[in-house]
Amino acid sequence: MAEQKKKTIVSADSDEKLKNAKTVKPAKPVGNASGLRVGAVILWVVAIAFEVLALLVLLGKINIHIGSSLVQLIIFLVLDLICVIIGAQLWKKANHIQPASEKNKFKFWLWNNMGVVVCAFAFIPFIILLLTNKNVDKKTKTVALIAALVALVIGGAASYDWNPISVEEQTAAEAVFGEEQVVWAPFGKVYHIVDYDAAGEPVYCSSLNQSDTLTIGTVDQAIAAGRTRLCSFCAKRHNIEGLKTEE
Repeated sequence: MAEQKKKTIVSADSDEKLKNAKTVKPAKPVGNASGLRVGAVILWVVAIAFEVLALLVLLGKINIHIGSSLVQLIIFLVLDLICVIIGAQLWKKANHIQPASEKNKFKFWLWNNMGVVVCAFAFIPFIILLLTNKNVDKKTKTVALIAALVALVIGGAASYDWNPISVEEQTAAEAVFGEEQVVWAPFGKVYHIVDYDAAGEPVYCSSLNQSDTLTIGTVDQAIAAGRTRLCSFCAKRHNIEGLKTEE
């Protein structure tokens, strides 16, 4: 059997590198869901404002004197997209800290993907007006339409929560792990259980062999960091049932 690689564990509460998971102090709560949601809403309002400005430029109502009207349209669409995406990331982060219930599937999907809904409002009205406006020259209409469609697709994909977590799943994970420490890699969507050998040294899941740096914290911190599933290998090794894995 290949010798297991030495790991460096980074505390979830600080940048201090720790050699042993047993020395990590209980993790502090991660983030403030309400604050993140307020920030997301503010950014989304700003995004809609940029769309309105783009519409006003399209209708010839305003001119910011930066290049042609086409250049101005592109600028406002890009700013619109940036606000939509950043707002969506804040919203998803908040949902990982304070998840919604999945009892109502439609409400659960809608709440987790409010960014997608906002993205639609941030670009579709512009696209419709652009297509129906007969006063816009062909070049401007074509380029602006392509830019708006690309922004809609990028914004929608970036805003969609591909890895949602429900309050029921969070509660189940908390019931299993409590304040017990789990670890996760810099990339990926799962957290792992830490085992210890006879000498008290940490032993890590084989799927972490390629990761030189691990983060350690409570399962709540793992979920807040986007690691919403338990590693399937860890679940099988410890005979844990009732928790969703990456399979």
